Amino acid sequence: MLDELKNSVCAANLELVKRGVVIYTWGNVSGIDRDKGLVVIKPSGVSYDGMCPDDMVIVDLESGKVVEGNRRPSSDTQTHLQLYRSFPAIGGITHTHSVNAVAFAQAGIDIPALGTTHADYFYGPIPCTRELTQNEVENAYELNTGKVIVECLKDRDIDPIAVPGVVVKNHGPFTWGKNAAESVYHAVVMDVIAEMGIKTMLINPQASIAKYVLDKHYTRKHGPNAYYGQG
Repeated sequence: MLDELKNSVCAANLELVKRGVVIYTWGNVSGIDRDKGLVVIKPSGVSYDGMCPDDMVIVDLESGKVVEGNRRPSSDTQTHLQLYRSFPAIGGITHTHSVNAVAFAQAGIDIPALGTTHADYFYGPIPCTRELTQNEVENAYELNTGKVIVECLKDRDIDPIAVPGVVVKNHGPFTWGKNAAESVYHAVVMDVIAEMGIKTMLINPQASIAKYVLDKHYTRKHGPNAYYGQG
């Protein structure tokens, strides 16, 4: 079942290792088949070494029940499902504990938009969510993590397509895209942007970018008048 999606989700998970944003079992990628209402996700706590498409787990979008697979799905599955339910345009989700993005999550601050590299992929600061309450952590923690991400984007009127990721306070980054591969791409870009931001703020804590530059670099890659690349 869903062999093509399992192949792409497995490849996306392995790309995290190739790009150096995960070690050991510190991450997971999922992809969704919207027509069938099914999500393919990495199994929980399984090493990337030797991972293959048949290791992927298929779960039902609404119930979260395992539909196919011999392993338990990622412990972050409920977070992924909540994001898929809330944002129909999302086709793939990545979660990592990449060092630079996690630094912002642990500091509890947004990753600021300081330059054109950031603007090419994220239209404005990458938000840091609020801290989960004790009740949210102790009861349905992963589901509530997803709800806090959704709350953050909605409260701040952030378009999840224009800003395809957040950092969850004290936890780490979640990114998304039109498919699993794009969500991984955004995870890698986010960590590089975060590293640039840390170094920039060390040199100049008052660094900033003009909105017209942010606008230009984002819109030349995205939207109806985009002209970057070969179309």
